[in-house]
Amino acid sequence: MNKKFWGIITICLIVVLLLSSKTIFKKEEKQQGEQSGFVQEIVSSEFENEVLNSDKKVLVDFYATWCGPCKIISPIIEEVAKENPEVKFVKVDIDANQELAEKYEVVYIPTLVVIENGKEITKSVGAISKEEILNLIKWETKSETNSDIPFWNK
Repeated sequence: MNKKFWGIITICLIVVLLLSSKTIFKKEEKQQGEQSGFVQEIVSSEFENEVLNSDKKVLVDFYATWCGPCKIISPIIEEVAKENPEVKFVKVDIDANQELAEKYEVVYIPTLVVIENGKEITKSVGAISKEEILNLIKWETKSETNSDIPFWNK
């Protein structure tokens, strides 16, 4: 086949890729503070009121928009949030809220932190299953020296 044919095919493929990526990125755009279903996105200025002063146990999802594993567990967290209205679910973009990420020692993402009565009771780093998320939110406040807390989640 000639060069003109392959040139047209290449241009068509580029146009298709650009259009599809524009659609994907538009779906991901959200305003800060906007609630997506059962998980509310919050910013630093809302953290004290929405999380620390909450009368419910709160699962905080520290994430970034560019993070692949964060995108994988996001629908799982949404599903768990829908099934567990007794727990509040929020997400914090670490790029826009770096001081919160530092305060909660978020080095890797996703990081899930469970806070109850203003205090961190457990934490998990990395993409985890629905069952593991359920175990996190069912975690009871125990002593700091509790031996059944895995060393990587202390």
